[in-house]
Amino acid sequence: MTDLAASPNPPDAVKQPQRPRLRDVLGPGLITGASDDDPSGIATYSQAGAQFGYTLGWIMLFSWPLMCAIQEISARIGRITGRGIAGNLKRHYPAPLLHAIVTLLVVANTINLGADLGAMAAALQLLIGGPQLLYVALFAVASALLEIFVRYARYVSVLKWLTVSLFAYVGVAFIVKLPWGIVAHAVVIPDITFNAAYLTVVVAILGTTISPYLFFWQAEEEAEDVKERAGAKPLIRAPEQAPSELRRIRWDTIVGMGFSNVVALFIILTTAATLHAHGVTDIQTSAQAAQALQPIAGRFAFLIFALGIIGTGLLALPVLAGSSAYALGEVFGWHVGLTRKPGRAKRFYGMIAAATLVGGALNFTPIDPIKALFWSAVINGIVAVPVMIMMMLLAHNPRAMGAFRLPRMLSITGWLATATMALAAIGMFATFDA
Repeated sequence: MTDLAASPNPPDAVKQPQRPRLRDVLGPGLITGASDDDPSGIATYSQAGAQFGYTLGWIMLFSWPLMCAIQEISARIGRITGRGIAGNLKRHYPAPLLHAIVTLLVVANTINLGADLGAMAAALQLLIGGPQLLYVALFAVASALLEIFVRYARYVSVLKWLTVSLFAYVGVAFIVKLPWGIVAHAVVIPDITFNAAYLTVVVAILGTTISPYLFFWQAEEEAEDVKERAGAKPLIRAPEQAPSELRRIRWDTIVGMGFSNVVALFIILTTAATLHAHGVTDIQTSAQAAQALQPIAGRFAFLIFALGIIGTGLLALPVLAGSSAYALGEVFGWHVGLTRKPGRAKRFYGMIAAATLVGGALNFTPIDPIKALFWSAVINGIVAVPVMIMMMLLAHNPRAMGAFRLPRMLSITGWLATATMALAAIGMFATFDA
């Protein structure tokens, strides 16, 4: 099965562009993948390593092709149609279903924003002392202002550079001494324990790595690129651009999701080699993980780990807020897009500011951030499955995608990812009382 059928401009007749530079290939997929390792995700991976040692390393290898498939499908939808996920769902599915999904997405994203802001502030407090709540407010205001007032192309380049902060976790793993033979065995050969605690962490990892906000963001960023790049058009209107664009999307997604999973794996390995090995098995936040590392792995490892939390948080905040604003904007017909000036998309940028500031405000309430984050994961687990089902149906719908078809293996892997998340959601409820 081909990517393009019955095209008025067959790919064979199109002059192929020069080989693109790496910095041009890596974009939405890289940023999406890196934002997946946000402070909340770091807490989940740290808990996995602290509680179960190296035995959960296999899940990062297992989930990589599933992440690649569903994120590539998201990106294809955005690039082919020139619209995001919500805009396409609005055109092809009942409004009540769309409204329910987008509402849950916004609630989950806002809670996640609050948890990430709290983790960033706690990490900064560990580094320099001072009032944690003040840092929450500063991070929230700074993130919102940057996303609203910095030009899109420049802002994206900043986000790309922030992905470098994730190498902190690879560096920490080489500071501590890892038993590489045991690590290789754990990654390649699963050691699955069928008990509630183990399955709960597996579900949490899958829910962290395959999240709805990532689908919405990557699709929207592909649609944004159509507006920002000279000569770019939705592929449904310019199929001659398809060969190079779909190839770019594939490599961008493979590298971005691979980067995300490698970093997550190294967080699991680092906490397994340090915290688990020394009997520290209960880690609730990323800041706790950083603090617990200091007496075991030394201050340098602690500093790198804590700085990484702040860097990944700065990367994740705009993705969480932006995906909420895009989804709501497309549902209600607002002018949306980071390429637009603030005065031309007031409600879109207002939503970015509101989501970020409300998330920050959660840290000033009696709400337990750990419980809030748990409920955020529950909501994401609930939302992911119907969104993925509708995305897969949409990707096979010729009314939406025109002559473009999913390659057979991509289709199979996308449905496998959807089934895996459905099983994870069932497992989450099965272990709910654990």
